[in-house]
Amino acid sequence: MKTAEQEFLKALDDKLWKAADKLRNNLDAANYKHVVLGLIFLKYVSDAFEERQTELRHLFTEDDSDDNIYYMPRDDYDSDEEYEEAVNAELELHEYYQEKNVFWVPKQARWDFIKSTAALPIGSEVELDDGKTFKMTSVSRLIDNALESIENFKIDDKLANPKLKGVLPRVSQYQVENHNLSELINKFSDTSFSKPEFNGHTLNLHSKDILGHVYEYFLGQFALAEGKQGGQYYTPKSIVTLIVEMLEPYNGRVYDPAMGAGGFFVSNDKFIEAHADEKHYKAAEQKKHISVYGQESNPTTWKLAAMNMAIRGIDFNFGKKNADSFLDDQHPDLRADYVMANPPFNIKDWWHAKLENDVRWKYGTPPKGNANFGWIQHMLYHLNDQGSMALLLANGSMSSNTNNEGEIRKSLIEADLVECMVALPGQLFTNTQIPACIWFLTKDKANGLSLDKKKTDRRGKTLFIDARNLGYMKDRVLRDFTEQDITKITDTFHAWQQDEGDVQGSASVAGDRKSGATYEDEKGFCYSSSLDDIKKHDYVLTPGRYVGAADQEEDSEPFAEKMARLTAQLKEQFEESNRLEGEIKDNLLGLGYDFN
Repeated sequence: MKTAEQEFLKALDDKLWKAADKLRNNLDAANYKHVVLGLIFLKYVSDAFEERQTELRHLFTEDDSDDNIYYMPRDDYDSDEEYEEAVNAELELHEYYQEKNVFWVPKQARWDFIKSTAALPIGSEVELDDGKTFKMTSVSRLIDNALESIENFKIDDKLANPKLKGVLPRVSQYQVENHNLSELINKFSDTSFSKPEFNGHTLNLHSKDILGHVYEYFLGQFALAEGKQGGQYYTPKSIVTLIVEMLEPYNGRVYDPAMGAGGFFVSNDKFIEAHADEKHYKAAEQKKHISVYGQESNPTTWKLAAMNMAIRGIDFNFGKKNADSFLDDQHPDLRADYVMANPPFNIKDWWHAKLENDVRWKYGTPPKGNANFGWIQHMLYHLNDQGSMALLLANGSMSSNTNNEGEIRKSLIEADLVECMVALPGQLFTNTQIPACIWFLTKDKANGLSLDKKKTDRRGKTLFIDARNLGYMKDRVLRDFTEQDITKITDTFHAWQQDEGDVQGSASVAGDRKSGATYEDEKGFCYSSSLDDIKKHDYVLTPGRYVGAADQEEDSEPFAEKMARLTAQLKEQFEESNRLEGEIKDNLLGLGYDFN
């Protein structure tokens, strides 16, 4: 992204967050996120609708080219008034919006209506689409009316937006002051989401991209504000990006059984856009080859995810309801090409008697007091025969031998399913300080297929990456990865996957990777292990055991010379310190203060 666009988005984030953050005086973060995200959603669907309406008006009235089937000639009407009425009536036909995957927005949910009505005195009455009137009792009720109308609007006795039914929040319950909501509406209103400009330059950003970015930014900010609870729906962006870049889901079915707010699906969408030039495809066309499946037990988070997809224009299947993935699988017949997840670590109260002898426990029954190996096997069960998966788990999953965990891990290793293990640095998550790792598993090490290249035969091999020394402290408590860190890890993994020779040597890389690098073991960072190596370590998968310690830089300076140099340097520093101390005392004495 260009610098001007980045600066615009940062300034926008700061401006809107400051406005939204004023609500914190009256509401908990867990509550005021629904108010703010509800407004963002309304602004998005309204802008998208208006953008399509503007496009249609141009097609109806201005573009008279032979291939434009929408054109309405003025000559077919007796007067300008009749012509304008016909055009306006045509603009209200939902089929024109449906064909472009744009949500139908009733008039009372369109932003101009919300903005103008919010400015009216309490008690005012406004006429609605159906001839009924809306009485302005509060701004929150105005917003709820808009959200309800989007959910419930019917065309020919069918819901116009069926995927939004039961999804959108209601804000009246939080009793937000009218002036606070009006201020938020005005802040969103005076921001140009369509055809934005920054420092006099028109930016190549669409309303959908901007509002999608704002939604994602706000999710992250709310997660920070909520602390531990925020981690239920938000995984740090850099970790999600890392997993998607490593898996490379260009096409196929993508599944997340613990989806939170749907961050993996958004990242996948961005991944396809980011690699369009490199892979020579049109992003919009390529996205049609991705199918999204998710599940989430928390009802609030399930709704956040659905809104997140709607704002991004991503089609989705999140099941009929929020539900527990173990006890009420919403996609029992799904066999996905890619599975990725950040399930809650070390869940203790997950077990139920009906899970005994479950078909998913192919590699051993998980312990009743820890769901980690339940998640792994649930995801494997939903993976097709060529599929690959990644999930974040607590570090204990790599070495624990209690309650059958060691035996399950051994079975997974001997089935040659474990492709790569990545140890992560600490302090990456807002909701836990538990050290974490990423498990990458695949059912097809023999000859995996990607978009335009063939991977090498990796049977009997597992890659270990120790990334604990990567990253930087973005503030006093949270660490994050840089783009360079992500590139280092992903390039290593892909080079290892594509290396057709000895993976521990310097054979050429298959395919057309941009870096053109070959895979080599690097002490302290990565190691390509055989099954025998893992057996020697008693089936423990901690990368540090395999990559070893990084080589220390040799010090060529003889010890005696080094000590003489350092002693002389220290002497100079002591002398300078004494000189400065004397000057300070003299200055204080000149001011009438005797330091002695």
